[in-house]
Amino acid sequence: MKRLPILLGLILLAACAPEAKLDTPQCDVSLLVLGVAQDAGKPQIGNPDDPAWDDPSLRRLATSLALIDRRDEKPKRWLFDASPDIKFQLHRLNKAAPTDKPAHVTGVFLTHAHIGHYAGLMMFGHEAAGAENIQVFAMPRMADFLAQNGPWSQLMTYHNIFAAIMEDGEAETLADNISVTPFLVPHRQEFSEVVGFLIQGPEKTAIYLPDIDSWEKWDAEGTRIEDKIAEVDYAFLDATFYSGDELPGRDMSKVPHPTVSHSMARFASLSPEEKAKVHFIHMNHTNPLHNAGSPAHATTRKSGFNVAKENAEMCL
Repeated sequence: MKRLPILLGLILLAACAPEAKLDTPQCDVSLLVLGVAQDAGKPQIGNPDDPAWDDPSLRRLATSLALIDRRDEKPKRWLFDASPDIKFQLHRLNKAAPTDKPAHVTGVFLTHAHIGHYAGLMMFGHEAAGAENIQVFAMPRMADFLAQNGPWSQLMTYHNIFAAIMEDGEAETLADNISVTPFLVPHRQEFSEVVGFLIQGPEKTAIYLPDIDSWEKWDAEGTRIEDKIAEVDYAFLDATFYSGDELPGRDMSKVPHPTVSHSMARFASLSPEEKAKVHFIHMNHTNPLHNAGSPAHATTRKSGFNVAKENAEMCL
């Protein structure tokens, strides 16, 4: 594994989220859901009618997971994606797995260079956390993007982070019986590759796949999502849009994602056990799955699938 020093700068960040308790008992190795919304969170900028502005219980943070290893006296913590809401998410993580360095994580795994997935790195800069040598796992183009572009190009001078360059299909061993393997997926690649992650714990496994153009495009590349689901215990899958009519006035073909409705139709023949592995995540502010009382949410749950919930913890 190659390592490349990179510098990151700082830009403005504004977010707000309600406090919540963990949904499940803690275990030695686990995944913690830190956010479930699309990159811009909920409420989203430019949508003044969203009741979430005035009701904190309706607010949702941008999608991110934490991998926690509590087997040592001091827990190890890794983030999957560094969202614009990272300071609130680290606060949640510190409650679940306290450490003497509350702004520090053992490492960060980046899926790609869309704002909801890397912009939070800014908070490790000297203007904020002043972090020391946080390992950022990135694909080659992603690492080069950070190293070559401001404001990101400001930071190995301060030793805030360094990049661990990943390879498609090559596992990164993090601790005893814990590894993470990136896999390439078809999605808009303006600045970097796009990957999902296979997360392997001592007893259980998960995939984290918040962004993909379509399951059918992946089929054409020789990979079926159903096979990925079969290999794991939890599957966090792209649920950006519930249906194809959520962005009136915009061409949704320019923001391709498999809709939840389409995914459920495709997965209809799966066994109840396989369906129960699916946790839909990365929901746009327009997605009715944000509302647990909506018909869409009821249909999804009745069909045997899960909707990812912030602060849920899954044992690995």
